[in-house]
Amino acid sequence: MTQRPPALSVTELKKLVDAGEIDTVIISFTDMQGRLVGKRMTARLFVEDAMEHGAECCNYLLAVDVENNTVPGYEFSSWDKGYNDMAMIPDMSTLRIVPWIPHTALVMADLQTTDHEPVSLAPRSILTKQIERLAEHDLVPYVGTELEFIVFDDSFREAWAKGYDNLRPSTDYNVDYDLLASNRVEPLLHDIRVSMDAAGMYCEGVKGECNLGQQEIAFRYDTALITCDNHSIYKSGAKMIADKHGKALTFMAKFNEREGNSCHIHISFRDSKGNAVFADKSADRGMSDMFRHFLAGQIALMREFTLLFAPNINSYKRYADGSFAPTAIAWGADNRTLSLRVVGHGHGMRVEHRVPGGDVNQYLAVAGLIAAGIYGIENKLELEDMTLGNGYEADKPHVPTSLREASELFDKSEHARRIFGDDVVNHLVNAARIEMRAFDSAITDWERVRGFERL
Repeated sequence: MTQRPPALSVTELKKLVDAGEIDTVIISFTDMQGRLVGKRMTARLFVEDAMEHGAECCNYLLAVDVENNTVPGYEFSSWDKGYNDMAMIPDMSTLRIVPWIPHTALVMADLQTTDHEPVSLAPRSILTKQIERLAEHDLVPYVGTELEFIVFDDSFREAWAKGYDNLRPSTDYNVDYDLLASNRVEPLLHDIRVSMDAAGMYCEGVKGECNLGQQEIAFRYDTALITCDNHSIYKSGAKMIADKHGKALTFMAKFNEREGNSCHIHISFRDSKGNAVFADKSADRGMSDMFRHFLAGQIALMREFTLLFAPNINSYKRYADGSFAPTAIAWGADNRTLSLRVVGHGHGMRVEHRVPGGDVNQYLAVAGLIAAGIYGIENKLELEDMTLGNGYEADKPHVPTSLREASELFDKSEHARRIFGDDVVNHLVNAARIEMRAFDSAITDWERVRGFERL
């Protein structure tokens, strides 16, 4: 698969700006929570200045909680340091029109300090560093993300006013692969698919999922950075399009007690000439030695790296027996009960990593997958035997069961600190601790129902 040219070239942008067809450019990046943030600029200013020099934003955008509150404990950004600026440097290869916002183009940015140094703990920077490490082995990562969401007939503002309670899902029963009830949601789903195609993405299709109102729109795989950029734009754009339809959708990992929203990540490596390196027709199950080492690296570091795949309190509610979300750290051939599902052949030989949920920051997750793969390949780790049958009943190590457990494992991981650096590890661990303190101090509906009268 060859890399496509940008959906919108600089020459085309200038023509559209001169013609008055584009009057706004969004310069954006993905924050620590996996959200697309940035600023809208007049297209003329972007072309004349920001396209070359970038645009400024406050570095607190990488050091806030989900409510955008400034919180303590970050070395990178604080009141003591004055909450400095950082520069959003546009990556013009990502420039595109966003059809869901009139007269607007969008570009992804890399973050730099005011001294023009890369911001090492920005999610896109963390992934880029691992891609560069892999390139030293003459390898290129290819990735596809499968992101599930639940659609509600309530609008986002209506859902907010209800406290996200008693919402009406867009379908009334399990619609996995269903074509009847899912058709009620098709006006929205069609708009999302067509809009993403027009924004330069290769949309494969849509299917219903198990939970009420649950759907999955899939996109063609690409090189890792392109896929992760597209993932951010899609996730943000899908919500905006739903809002225009008077509906709401959520990517949270576990909305209710039924099936959660997953984000299965498919990953494989090729050499710089495009040759498949995970496949070997003469080997057992067609898996090359490199692929086996790669998988062994995933198994060896999965518990230590789970914070990269499951970054929120809610993420861990998804790991339930018999839920199609994995609990066992093991691999198998086309086995959906395990964390690592090996599928495909030839160039399509790959692993589907089933641990991440819909709330994942895909840059961090893919960086973790690449890093664990490099670790396995460099150390020629031996792959354990394939797990057969029901992974929920297997005698295998368990995925961490809480954010607290995962953050402690990541904090104490010598591998994480060596690979990602103390600054990145400390930043991500602090973010987890902030969330845990907020959750531990919250009074939930569950507590009120059980304790208001009867205790």
